[in-house]
Amino acid sequence: MTEPSFIPYRPARLPETEMLQRAREFHALIEQRRSVRQFAPDPVPRELIELAIATASTAPSGAHRQPWRFVAVDDAATKRAIRLAAEAEERRFYEGGRAPAEWIEALGPLGTRWEKPYLEVAPWLVVVFAEQHGVAANGASIQNYYVKESVGIACGFFIAAVHRMGLATLPHTPSPMGFLSEILRRPPNEKPYVLFPVGYPALDAEVPNLRRKSLAEVAVWNPAS
Repeated sequence: MTEPSFIPYRPARLPETEMLQRAREFHALIEQRRSVRQFAPDPVPRELIELAIATASTAPSGAHRQPWRFVAVDDAATKRAIRLAAEAEERRFYEGGRAPAEWIEALGPLGTRWEKPYLEVAPWLVVVFAEQHGVAANGASIQNYYVKESVGIACGFFIAAVHRMGLATLPHTPSPMGFLSEILRRPPNEKPYVLFPVGYPALDAEVPNLRRKSLAEVAVWNPAS
């Protein structure tokens, strides 16, 4: 068993006034974030995508296994293949009777349909895979822990990083997603988790006029004050 190794952790303790200012500024920034389905075709530098992925990779994970793989795609032919496959699955979902009526009703305010043109328009597609288990040099399986939770947190970091740099994205989860493994030639121990188109919002982009739940609706204080 490997002995644990530790290093000092001494972040500066900020005055409460500065902490409140930082918290309010970050909340105000994130409050503006919206899922975008209309993108401009303008190119986005690869370094920005690299930084977003690097930021996502700072997320905590079970036993520090970091069970995620971010596959970044800017090749037009590959993006088209992904769009066509995603639309085929989505059309079967929406029009082929696979979607429960309750789910279709819940999606009503979002105005989503099976067509996904943004998968070609956005300059980048970033597909996140969850590594179900690692693979040792000798081919043996290495157990990963809390994979879904770990990858989910990393995706949250990715979304925040993309928004912070002034870009837009959308967590897209076509069902099923096995075609992503085939098109991107990923190994069998990796399972598609979510697909992020990334780019600038189109000049005429629109988003649903939705209301977010208030703090009182999502937070419980125990004991109540």
